[in-house]
Amino acid sequence: MKWTLTLLASGSLLLSGCLMSREARVESDYSYAGQFRRYRTYEFVSGDGMNSDTSKLGEAVRDAIRVRLKLQGYHAARRRPDLLVNFRLFEGDMRFRGYAQDDFTRWVKNGYVEDEETPQDSRKGYQPVRMLLAEGTLLVTLIDNRTNRAVWNGYASGVNIPAGPRGEVILRRSVRSIFDQYHVFTAGYLNGQTPAGADEE
Repeated sequence: MKWTLTLLASGSLLLSGCLMSREARVESDYSYAGQFRRYRTYEFVSGDGMNSDTSKLGEAVRDAIRVRLKLQGYHAARRRPDLLVNFRLFEGDMRFRGYAQDDFTRWVKNGYVEDEETPQDSRKGYQPVRMLLAEGTLLVTLIDNRTNRAVWNGYASGVNIPAGPRGEVILRRSVRSIFDQYHVFTAGYLNGQTPAGADEE
């Protein structure tokens, strides 16, 4: 990555970052049944609003997610992707239910997965935590395409989107902050393996 920005551009980015992070709260939660080491490919859920191709803000979010997933070894796949990616921007304050959980990175690193065969007394259980997310929230959800169940949520609150290009910059920064919570590289990625079924770029 090149860090050759002009002093003026650097100052502008730092200022916009400070304005965004002043109230920003970035959190995530996950499903204990998620097969995180198995996922290698993804596709976006289609829909209206930000999820549609006609939205510039939606495309900014989609592009930022593509960049981040590619850096972590994931590939886009139109046919039978492992993960479906959904995102939504909520305006104003929002009451949200998260979960008090063990560190996600440690959970994945240790290879823990709960399934139907996991004894009831060995299951972690979910401890709900009610939160008030203020002044706009960007929510990104990863869905296991095989089970059609959400396996990871990442969200940033305090995301105020002004009109024009600055709004796109803030959304891209928000996506990066959200995916800083998702420390998962695909299996074999660091060894140079390409996922089967991935679309050619």
